[in-house]
This record gives sequence, structure tokens and C-alpha cells, in this order.
Amino acid sequence: MKKILLLLLCLLMITGCTPSKKKSFDGKDRPSSAGMLQVKDGKLCSQSGEPVMLRGVSNPGVALSHMYISDDTFKEISHFMGCNVYRIALYTWGVGNAGYCTGGDKPSLMQDVIDSVEYCKNQDMYAIIDWHILEDNNPNQFIEEAKVFFDEVSKKFKDHNNVIYEICNEPNKCTWNDVKEYANVIIPIIRENDPDSVIIVGTPNWSSDVDSPASDPLNYENLLYALHFYSASHKQDSRDRVKKAVEKGVPLFVSEFGVTASSGGFPVDTRQGDLWIDLLEESGISYVMWNFSRTTEPCACLNRDSLKTKDFTIEDFKESGVWLINTIKERSGKSDN
Repeated sequence: MKKILLLLLCLLMITGCTPSKKKSFDGKDRPSSAGMLQVKDGKLCSQSGEPVMLRGVSNPGVALSHMYISDDTFKEISHFMGCNVYRIALYTWGVGNAGYCTGGDKPSLMQDVIDSVEYCKNQDMYAIIDWHILEDNNPNQFIEEAKVFFDEVSKKFKDHNNVIYEICNEPNKCTWNDVKEYANVIIPIIRENDPDSVIIVGTPNWSSDVDSPASDPLNYENLLYALHFYSASHKQDSRDRVKKAVEKGVPLFVSEFGVTASSGGFPVDTRQGDLWIDLLEESGISYVMWNFSRTTEPCACLNRDSLKTKDFTIEDFKESGVWLINTIKERSGKSDN
């Protein structure tokens, strides 16, 4: 019997099955295997009901991302960076072509959204279509445009299993009742076309007010509430609020965060970033970092002088980008890229 036990122990060690903390993502949490996502018991789950973790990156806005909207670049994001989700932020308000609702080239911007979703599908990533309100404060300001937009994209992607809809990025200078009023119009439009889709709803105060949905939730299935933070600005008191919301069963999704100040500027605080990730991993809350670009801000992943769109090396990334790559690798249990 002792020889048998010894043999079994050796086999466990050889196959790497020694007891360890369970990793959620080991290549499984992708559309090809996890399928159409759902929200179950306050957690994001696979089509079969198993908890999943999405870890990824956001663009800096569709209008600023055109050079990166290609299958080659999305392959790098998926395979080199290890992301299993990519957020497609479409600014509603902006100068020139940046704002979809303020004079931007709608057909061109919409095509970039469509192409981004398809490249995500090609590279086995989930795609978050983000209606990126910010300067417009209240999501109801452009609700008529939102109705048309979400009707169009939910019809187009109703048969895709990799699409998540984020209906209002960062409501601010408005109330939770304002957000609910908007959501109660937009969600039924999406669900008419794509009935089982997962939808993320922004929360007041730049998607930091997780108390509001805890006390007054929306009455829909497959719903997540957005939580945004920047680790140099939002620290333990913010994490304590999140813990309380999780204890109340609020389904959260970090659709935007950074390891910088909330402005996207200095300082960079990866220590606080690690503390945030500890909490998110323990709580089963997926997260997407801002942003994949070469802008001058420290929140941008790529070095300013990197003009590449493929064949990236770690030297092409700023501190925040290197941190994200290492975080995804460590937290997903991947041994390489």
C-alpha cells in the first residue's frame, strides 16, 4: 500500500496536480470554449454556468485607434498580451471626428466598431461595445442616438457569442434615477434583438457609485454594473465599498481601470493596483485596463516611440503595459504568452 501511495504522489507531482489555488483562466475563458456568457448568482459565468474571469484592455476611443484595428494587432492583444476581452470605446461627445453624436463620421466610426468585433471573434476574445459617455454627463442627453445605435449593433451581432454591451460608460453629474431611466429604454431595445446578451450599466460618479445598484437594482437578467477605478486615486476606502457591494450580491464588472491617477496621468501606483487585483480576483470580478495606445499619458500601454502594429516585444510597452501583461500572465496561470 505504501508503494502505491508513493507512486500516486509521484504521478501527481509529474502532472502538476499538486494542491494549489485554483486559477479561473487557463485558456478556457474564451468564446470558443466558454461560449455565450451569462450572469448567475451575481457572477459572470460561461454558457454552461461555470464562473469565468475576463482580463483585458480597452482602446482609447475608436477615433484614436484606427491604426490598431487589424487582425494582426488583435492577434497581439490576444496572444502576446494574453487578453481574453477587448473593450471598444466609442465616444459619444468629442471634438472633430472623436464624438459619434457631435459631428463625427458615423459610418466610418461604426465600421471601425464592426471590424473590431469581428477581429475579436477571429482572435477568440470577447468584445465589449462601449457607448462612451463622459463629457455629456447624463446618458439621456444622447438617448435618441443611443436607441438607434444599440438597435443596429444588437441586430448585427445577435448571433455572435462574444459580444457584451456597455450602455453608458461613466455617468456623472447625474443621479442613479437618471441612469435607470436611460437603462429602462436601452436595455429592452437590445434584448428585443439579442435576448440573452450580457449588458453592463454604468453607475453615477464616473462609475464608482456601487451603492446605488446595491440598494435599488434594475430588474433584468444578465446584467452587470460598471465599477471604474484608478489605483493612484482610489484606494482602500473605495475597495471597502466594493467589498460591501459584493457581500450584497451586486454583480460588478470593472470595464475600465488604470494604475495611474484618475486623470490618466502620474503617478503610477502598481502596488495599489496589485491590491485592487487581489480583491477582484478573490471576488470573481473581471477587469479591463485603460488603454491600448501610444499616447503620452502613463495610462497608455505602449511607448510613445513604438510605431508597431504587430510583432510586439516587451520593450514596446510602458510601465503600465508591462504591469498588465505580467498581471494577466500571473493571474491566469499562463506560463508564457
